[in-house]
Amino acid sequence: MQKEEIIYKNYIEKQKILEIIKICENNSIFYNIYTPNEVITKTLAWDSLFYNNENKKNTPDKKININITEDIYNYVQNYEKDDFLKITICDNDKPVFEGIMNKLRKIKNIDVLNVGHMSRKIIKSGTKDVELAYFYTEITNKNVNKWTAVANLIKILGISKEEVMGIGDNINDKELIEESGCGIAMGNSPAEIKQIADDVVSDNNSSGVAEAIEKYVNITNVLQTY
Repeated sequence: MQKEEIIYKNYIEKQKILEIIKICENNSIFYNIYTPNEVITKTLAWDSLFYNNENKKNTPDKKININITEDIYNYVQNYEKDDFLKITICDNDKPVFEGIMNKLRKIKNIDVLNVGHMSRKIIKSGTKDVELAYFYTEITNKNVNKWTAVANLIKILGISKEEVMGIGDNINDKELIEESGCGIAMGNSPAEIKQIADDVVSDNNSSGVAEAIEKYVNITNVLQTY
């Protein structure tokens, strides 16, 4: 029971989700809602467009379930579970984006990821590479990020953070890379993330994770230990 209560606290309360939806709708700004099983969106744009494009090359077991819903507010109201992980906000107009960030930060008991750069991703359109460039932030429950999850795992495993290698490629990986004993940034990471990392490896499309593991992890010792 105690474990279930800890997990539940990682989710954003439904009323907070509805409050955020109203702000986004009233300001005509794009947003997606994430649960463990789906991404809820109005249309394919920005990050949902990127994930939809990734789905085309992923195997069925790795595809992201993208739920296109015209009335997200009503969908959330009638949603039976309380497992909202995060909301992402996207826009390519910096003043508009910063304005909505200021409004969202007034909501209590949530964290709004501080982002000062544009996210840039490449998708395929026919035979051409097309760049998606937009300002992006994530909203989570208070004090919930990748590092807090790893920190809890460290306690369970009885290891130190110096034994942890954290690998990431975006601003939401900042705490993970900063706090891990070995923080690795992918080659496609923004400059801000590369600057705080202990090392930078190849990008997502060039086996950067495998490169980091081969460089820093002694697989023989790991297998002998476990």
